[in-house]
Amino acid sequence: MKTEVYSWRLSSELKSDIEREARLRKTGISSILDMAVRAWLERSHHGERDDQRQRKLHAAAANHIGVLAGNNPRRAETARKVIRQRLSRRYAR
Repeated sequence: MKTEVYSWRLSSELKSDIEREARLRKTGISSILDMAVRAWLERSHHGERDDQRQRKLHAAAANHIGVLAGNNPRRAETARKVIRQRLSRRYAR
């Protein structure tokens, strides 16, 4: 049983096309709209559920977490000092 209402504006041409399709199929406009929206949702998700897509995205991102490398393991501790030294060299008179 349908209990929710959603409305939007559309061109008169599109409305006529929907009404024509409903008449040809001998069904209501709401049925045509339901079919169109469901088909669009399936195509937009490529048949995947949201949780499956999220798992794939997380797995892809996990490959890049913590891959920054450098020669100074104490970089975070010495960042303030290094930045101040660079700025003083740049703006020294």
